[in-house]
Parts: sequence; structure tokens; C-alpha cells
Amino acid sequence: MPDNLPPASLPASPEQAACPASTISRVVAEVADAFPGERISLGDIAQGFGERAFGLLILLLCLPSLLPGMATVFGLPMLLLGAQMGIGLRTPRLPRFLARRTIRRTDLLRLASASSGTLGRVERFLHPHDGWFTSPAGERLAGWLTVYTALMLILPGPGTNGPPAFGTIVMALGIVEQDNRVTGWGVGLSIAGNLLATGILAAICLFGMAAFTWLF
Repeated sequence: MPDNLPPASLPASPEQAACPASTISRVVAEVADAFPGERISLGDIAQGFGERAFGLLILLLCLPSLLPGMATVFGLPMLLLGAQMGIGLRTPRLPRFLARRTIRRTDLLRLASASSGTLGRVERFLHPHDGWFTSPAGERLAGWLTVYTALMLILPGPGTNGPPAFGTIVMALGIVEQDNRVTGWGVGLSIAGNLLATGILAAICLFGMAAFTWLF
């Protein structure tokens, strides 16, 4: 199993050729290259990509939340990953039942193609830059924000998935590329998206309580 991503100098694979030349598509194609089977397990990614695995896994688990009609069933693994980042672990440690969960490579490539259009403007700014948000303290903050996003994905509510997920994806892209500026943008977007989702859920609860009081 590889310890690092394939070198950029290698010839493009069929998966890379099939995807647009965007950061998400490139990252997803690198994951598909590293594990050539029909399905790729979360455990394989966690073990094979070392310190980059946190950002990669959070990115891959968040992508479905941007697409309409797709179930967001990835809240629990995101919550665990975020908590591990938050306490300062350098590589993910997934329990067996989550490590065995797999993603079809064709789904990965489809998600990359569909979501890259949404994130294309952000991707143009991605360049490795050191700073506070790429430091251990910044990554801990990103971890706890991922926990917040995971809770919003787990809790049911209209419009509570997309905004937190978008900010968390931008944050994960910055972490994967070690870009302090983009990670900082993602932190701000994630906070704003999660506060919006929290407000929606709070309004639903207040409306439900008021309706219950009026009825009974």
C-alpha cells in the first residue's frame, strides 16, 4: 500500500484524463490511482495517505452533500475524523466498521466532475502557503469545525446540509494542498454555514414548540 500520493510527474491515468483538470478531480483521481479496485475503503485511504488522509477523507465524505438527491450518510465518520483532528492526531484511526465502508471509484469520479464546477473559482487560488491555519493549532480548529458540520449533516432539517458542507470542503481543500489562505476562507465559510444551519434548526424547533402549544 502506498505511503504517499503518486508523484505528479507520472503519466496521467485514464481516470485523470477523464476528469477535468481541477484540484478536486486531480485529488480524486490520485486516490483512484492508488487503489485500483472497483471499491475503495475508508480504511485504505486512512492508511495509505498518512497525514494527508484527514483532508482527503473529509473532502470525499463532504462532496455528496453538495449534490441534490444524494443521501448524506457520512456524518458519523466525519464526526470521528473531526474529533481526532481536534485532539491533535496526525493520522486517522477508524474503527473497523467504518474502515470497511467503501466508496465506488465511479462514484468518486462522478462526484469530482459534478462538484468541481461549483468550486472552480476557489480551486484557482489553491497554492501551498504556510501560515496559522496550516499549523497544528489551525488544524485542530478545522477538526472541531468538521465535528460541527457533521452534526448538521446528521440532524434533519431543510437547507442544513449544503452551506456547512461547502465551507468544510473549501477548508479540506486548503488542508490537502497546505494552503493557509484557502483553509482560512474555508474556516470562515464553515462557521457561517454552520451558524445558518443552526439558526434554521432552532427556528424549526421554536415553530414546532409554538405549534404544539397552540394545538394542545
